[in-house]
Amino acid sequence: MVKKATGFVGPHPASLTVQEMQQAIPRLRKRVQEVEAFEPDTVPADDPTSAVRSLRASIDEALIRTFGNDTVEYRRYHRASAFDWPINMYKSTSLGEIRISLAKRKQESLDLLAQAISVLEERIEEAGAAVVVSAPSSRNLPSLDIRRVFVVHGHDSGPREAVARHLERMGFEPVILHEQANLGKTVIEKFETYADVGFAVIVLTPDDVGGAKDEGQKLRARQNVILELGYFIGRLGRERVCALKVGDLELPSDILGIVWTELDPAGAWKVALAKELVAVGYDVDWNKVMT
Repeated sequence: MVKKATGFVGPHPASLTVQEMQQAIPRLRKRVQEVEAFEPDTVPADDPTSAVRSLRASIDEALIRTFGNDTVEYRRYHRASAFDWPINMYKSTSLGEIRISLAKRKQESLDLLAQAISVLEERIEEAGAAVVVSAPSSRNLPSLDIRRVFVVHGHDSGPREAVARHLERMGFEPVILHEQANLGKTVIEKFETYADVGFAVIVLTPDDVGGAKDEGQKLRARQNVILELGYFIGRLGRERVCALKVGDLELPSDILGIVWTELDPAGAWKVALAKELVAVGYDVDWNKVMT
């Protein structure tokens, strides 16, 4: 009897909904931050594998959750988790060689993750779907008005107004605390009253100076701005908060894990902000973004 030959079944393209792609982008951006924080020069000589074990697993887990483990996309980007180095059969690989190899793997990982994010953003844009924003199922959010965006700001009114007017052009309602009625409330009560928003933009401007006792003074954002940044991260989730940074100022180490964007004169921040909104499910008119 002649047996029928069975052909090799290769990987298949990932089938993702717009919502799944939108959820994947913040996930992959978080892995980018983890890779950026990795310093090859600090890898110990006695156990270099321990320095990359969790990073490898974190990236691989994110790619599998995003694309599946037997897809064209996973095979294309899986090298983002390959923090390895050459093995010498005749002598031990030196620490210098290991660190040089890991530095190259770090850049390769950043390039692949950036490409994966870019592809997802392009697919979302091409889909052109109007997705109704819904709160993440893992978070028990309070009742929110999703078209309202809270704008946290410092003393500099220029960046604040630029952000607020841009949000209006995109069809959102910017909420600026000092423009709201006091209603006999204290500042914190007023803040809580008007914080029923679906997204927050934090404008970090160099309004204050400060530093450790034995170090020089550095430009900083106002303390209340940092406090409100933390409030909205806790209330909405990190993925619904976009930090826009003006100029060269020191950022608290506790917030370096969030994505922030330079509020540049050329206006690239407008596209970055729109991408953050799209990533959590908002429908954005890109023609209005570019005006």
